[in-house]
Amino acid sequence: MKSNWNVFIAVCVGAVLGFAVGQHMGSKGPLGTPIRPAQANAPAAVPGADQIFKVAIGDAPQKGDADAKVTIVEWSDFQCPFCGRVMPTLEQIEKNYGSDVRVVFKHNPLPMHPNAPYAAKAAIAAQNQGKFWQMHDKLFEANNSHAPDGLSQEKVDTMARDIGLDMEKYKADVNAPETQARIAADQAQASRLGANGTPHFFINGARVSGAMPFESFKAVLEGQLKRANAALGSGVARKDLYEHLIKDGQSGPPAPPPSAVPQPQARNVDPGDGPWAGSKKPKVTIVEWSDFQCPYCGRVEPTLKQILDTYKDNVRLVWRNEPLGFHPNAMPAAKAAMAAAKQGNEKFWKMHALMFAHQTELSEAKYEEWAKQIGLNLAQWKKDKESPEVAALIAKDNSYAQQVGAEGTPSFFINGKFISGAMPFETFKAVIDEQVRKADELLKKGVKQDKLYQALVEENVKAAGGSPQAQAAAAVPAADQRFEVQVGNAPAKGPKNAPVTIVEFSDFQCPYCGGAQETLKQVMARYGGKVRLVWKNQPLSFHPNAMPAAEAAMAAYGQGNDKFWAMHDRLFTNQQDLSPAYYEQVAREIGLDVPRWKEAIDSHSGQAAIQADMSAGNAVGANGTPTFFINGRRLVGARPFESFKQIIDAELSSKVAKK
Repeated sequence: MKSNWNVFIAVCVGAVLGFAVGQHMGSKGPLGTPIRPAQANAPAAVPGADQIFKVAIGDAPQKGDADAKVTIVEWSDFQCPFCGRVMPTLEQIEKNYGSDVRVVFKHNPLPMHPNAPYAAKAAIAAQNQGKFWQMHDKLFEANNSHAPDGLSQEKVDTMARDIGLDMEKYKADVNAPETQARIAADQAQASRLGANGTPHFFINGARVSGAMPFESFKAVLEGQLKRANAALGSGVARKDLYEHLIKDGQSGPPAPPPSAVPQPQARNVDPGDGPWAGSKKPKVTIVEWSDFQCPYCGRVEPTLKQILDTYKDNVRLVWRNEPLGFHPNAMPAAKAAMAAAKQGNEKFWKMHALMFAHQTELSEAKYEEWAKQIGLNLAQWKKDKESPEVAALIAKDNSYAQQVGAEGTPSFFINGKFISGAMPFETFKAVIDEQVRKADELLKKGVKQDKLYQALVEENVKAAGGSPQAQAAAAVPAADQRFEVQVGNAPAKGPKNAPVTIVEFSDFQCPYCGGAQETLKQVMARYGGKVRLVWKNQPLSFHPNAMPAAEAAMAAYGQGNDKFWAMHDRLFTNQQDLSPAYYEQVAREIGLDVPRWKEAIDSHSGQAAIQADMSAGNAVGANGTPTFFINGRRLVGARPFESFKQIIDAELSSKVAKK
């Protein structure tokens, strides 16, 4: 999966949201790296911006002055949500910097975006008629609308008509080999430069990866303007400026020393006894953690079907549940599917197929309709769906996912080898082919079929640099491992002597933290005076509003614990409105002494507490948000209520037993 320095993986580098597209996550940053906090009031760091790359423009579409002081070359994908999300930032750059900036567009349609290749070809066909940017804007407008068929071929062709293209020429150009060759050339150039995700930018050759906020671009732009002005001052002609600024740039990232090349991950993963499809005597076992509402889980389904069709007697696919807390339909769907599984393995897969075929229609009414359609005993299915047994099966899968490091969906372990996200068939094929070969070798040596999976897992874990036991433990701390997390005088609700204390490290701009709030309300309502909830700040560096929001909330806390929680609730209720004006509006509405509150913000009186929280979080591995510690037991991400319930019930039982 990895070769040399860069990973050619089909992900959108979603720095604004903090997860890799192709996988829904709640605790890791782009490409699965740990998320680190920024220093107080510092702009988001831009890794790699201090290096210059030699980025040729060629005949790519561009807008702005050809002799601009700063050239931004963007690799993008019309179906990538983060590419769409960064568009207002680019518009802000064009507005603020005017003729000093030009923008150049390069194509990189990613494999997990089925409509992206056609959209790219349509944009090139429009470019051939002088209307690239009109088509570009239409495509991103449709992408940002989130309509399920917004970038279908029919809709894209309609856009072409709407902007007045010659449709006969358009159709010919869309299907021309030259069009595909142009896309391939852009992608090859991106690969050489290590621009493996979208969106990806080079600003006078300085790299900016992901949908970063305006402040991050601004820091790089200002530095590049200084470079440009210095070059012009030394006599470089405007027409030669860009070539001069990149002429000594790197043609690609340097190869690391051999010891720095990451080894593939492998874990000692128990497939469990859940629903499965494929071979009864497999050479390759794929364990999948998935979520019926996750769009990437839906997108990978055709790939999984292709795997089962291609490998037939060699591969078994095992399903494990990981309904994410911010998908409201995921847990009910998991219960409905597992209740179907109680009436037979094939019934699960029929329900599974209907759910993924109709992801946008998930509802209790639909589950019942599908239950009738596939011939379930309806009364038994309804009973099982609401049973503690089914809830426990799902909670067990969810908990075990953390233990092996499957913190997002979809996650796959192929004979223990980890693949994260909705990767294309070729990514799976490379691993499966290798595993089939290894299985054949072990079978020839006399390994029995019932021992084959464990033998292959142990071999893969050893090759990855550790024992199966060590690798399993390294993924995520064991469920019963406890961390010492000091509460101090942090904002809290619930009795001080509650038998269970939940410490939450969170970020007011993090969408997963917002999604977790309803679950926390459910926890507090269910357990009454048995649970205490403690807040700790972990504002992430790529969320520009997170630190100011944290300061606003801590300034409210200075006027009382109840005022903190009032501010907290309003900030999470309106995450999209975070701004100084909104904080002040809330301060007035919740009855704060506003001049005193503003003085606390202006003097940054909350910074010491915020920085202490961040340091404490880093020390116990709360580098992503949200991260919870339930009596010291770590729970990562926006998990469903059942995940909290499982740990809380165990803690309460333990307290009772000790008495």
